[in-house]
Amino acid sequence: MSENPWLEQYPANVPAEIDMNEFSSVVEVIEKSCREYADKVAYLNFGASLTYGQVDEYSRAFGARLQAMGLKPGDRIAIMMPNVLQYPIAVFGALRAGLVVVNTNPLYTARELKHQLKDSGARAIVIIENFANVLEAVIDDTEVEHVILTTMGDMVGFPKGAIMNFVLRYVKKMVPKFDLPGAVPFKRVLADGAGATLTPAKLGHDDLAFLQYTGGTTGVSKGAMLTHGNMVANMQQSSAWLGDRVSPGQETIITALPLYHIFALTANCLVFLKFGGRNVLITNPRDMPGFIKELSKVEFTAITGVNTLFNGLLNTPGFSELDFSNLRMTLGGGMAVQRAVAEKWKKVTGVPLIEAYGLTETSPAACINPMDLEDYNGAIGLPISSTSCQVIDADGNPQPMGETGELCVKGPQVMKGYWNRPEETAKVLDDDGWLKTGDMAKMDEKGFFYIVDRKKDMILVSGFNVYPNEIEDVVAAHPKVLEVGAIGAPDEKSGEVVKVVVVRKDPSLTVKEIREHCRKELTGYKVPKYVEFVDELPKTNVGKILRRELRDQFGEPRSSES
Repeated sequence: MSENPWLEQYPANVPAEIDMNEFSSVVEVIEKSCREYADKVAYLNFGASLTYGQVDEYSRAFGARLQAMGLKPGDRIAIMMPNVLQYPIAVFGALRAGLVVVNTNPLYTARELKHQLKDSGARAIVIIENFANVLEAVIDDTEVEHVILTTMGDMVGFPKGAIMNFVLRYVKKMVPKFDLPGAVPFKRVLADGAGATLTPAKLGHDDLAFLQYTGGTTGVSKGAMLTHGNMVANMQQSSAWLGDRVSPGQETIITALPLYHIFALTANCLVFLKFGGRNVLITNPRDMPGFIKELSKVEFTAITGVNTLFNGLLNTPGFSELDFSNLRMTLGGGMAVQRAVAEKWKKVTGVPLIEAYGLTETSPAACINPMDLEDYNGAIGLPISSTSCQVIDADGNPQPMGETGELCVKGPQVMKGYWNRPEETAKVLDDDGWLKTGDMAKMDEKGFFYIVDRKKDMILVSGFNVYPNEIEDVVAAHPKVLEVGAIGAPDEKSGEVVKVVVVRKDPSLTVKEIREHCRKELTGYKVPKYVEFVDELPKTNVGKILRRELRDQFGEPRSSES
């Protein structure tokens, strides 16, 4: 068997290696596409659109204004908003100014936001007003000097944008009161920057582009340092893999996953930008009937998502009646694709659901199934161009074909390390560039890889990592809690949900109290759905919780009676 058996399975025209030197930075890719596809629509949202020419103009103005504020290359800027037209303008403007983008989940609680802003040392933040009250609560404890405030309707145009803002503020009351003195409106930043000069940043492969925060078994969210080289590599790898299945300037991709998530950021926002594609931004994919209404308005050729998204669409009335005649590509990642969902997807749409695998730490794509795959095969695919994968045992020895071990990845898309955390970096990244993924996998004789189990204790809720230690820290802070262990419980909708197993200090403690306490400190998907009270937790002789035993004993989706 060859050392890299997967190469023999590569589709025709997919190269074994990519050309890293075609682009020195993400900015070069952005500027090239903006020139070549100037008149074509780049992003579409709420019926409003931005052409590539407008993306160029607005992001140049935005970057120029950031520089005029005194922000310098290498400074960090947090961007906290859902999928709206302002997102690509802000991200591309920041990158063109040489800044490092810190993608920030708009649903963060004050505690989570404070950690990310402090840890990254962000000097500026672009935030949508719906969540400005959360920023107000923590800004004094951070290094943030500049706040740029946007509204949901800012780029939608008049009068629709003004009506949207009015309804959100005064009818639906979705903008809590806040006070952020000195905050500058997004549209004023664009207006002020229009007449300013953007000084092009000198960027190379080693310069940081993104700090992409991801959880860790320590419970502390860490910033994966993704360089311009990492991002260019993954764009080139993805482009090579898609090959001649993509028609430059002709594609329309549905972007329902949030752009602050690494999957949508790279696969949708950047890769399809390189091809001159049109991104249809879905701001609230949880509104499935509204989502399907948006899908009915466009002739889409591609869609990406997580298993729960595809499952939700398939189970919403009206989806099966949509026109799928233009759809050529469906890509699933972020969590395991379930066979039942993949088979139903193909039956309804006529297009196979292709599974891919990656991590925040790999920018994210590491393995993808061949795009010409006819049916679901249960594999995460083959290592993509310029990428090697291996399976190792507990001592670091490579495992033979068919044997299970920890999956390791090596390639130009692997992160530089964790921001200001050399010890955490050393745990997962060796001197030869191999990244330990924490996932247990095996490889077959053709070079296809299969995830068997997760070595990490993380809980995967709709594609988002939830780490037990973070949940345990929050629950343990409740005065009536003695001990707590957090695990994942199976869930039809989201794959897994959080369950906590609690030893009470005060017997009056209820399930409701635990959940209300958690809602104050945790993003919604991290709040325990199930709470079970027990007399003791399974532990080692040194007092460490045995999570596998915890899962075996208490993994059922059930709560104790309040």
